[in-house]
Amino acid sequence: MTAPDPQRAARALRGSAAAVLVLEGIAVLFVPRGIAQTEEGLDGVRLTLLLVLAVVLVLASGLQRRPQGLLVATALQVPLLLTGLINGAMWIVGGVFVLIWLYLLQIRKELLGSTFGDPGPRQDDDAGTGAA
Repeated sequence: MTAPDPQRAARALRGSAAAVLVLEGIAVLFVPRGIAQTEEGLDGVRLTLLLVLAVVLVLASGLQRRPQGLLVATALQVPLLLTGLINGAMWIVGGVFVLIWLYLLQIRKELLGSTFGDPGPRQDDDAGTGAA
């Protein structure tokens, strides 16, 4: 099944991807609070890594308008999941976000015919039939 208007579907899916990336960035910002309450505590390296990841996730949401934006965002799912090494609860949170991301990629493939490719031209039902 492909969307009747692939361009419109692509815009909607880019917006959904951008929203998920912003939510991921916000979720990463909650990790330092959880780490601060553990025995190891929060050191400068962990805090810096988490803040950089959060900023990069939010910036990647703005890249969704560009063709390479989806690839960059998909690659960022790996460090998001690896935040579970810093705080065990992030295995679950990161895993949920990765599953949501995979679902968005699957929907994109169903609607546009390609996971990472550009959408094709609009498919008109009346094209070539002579119907007005």
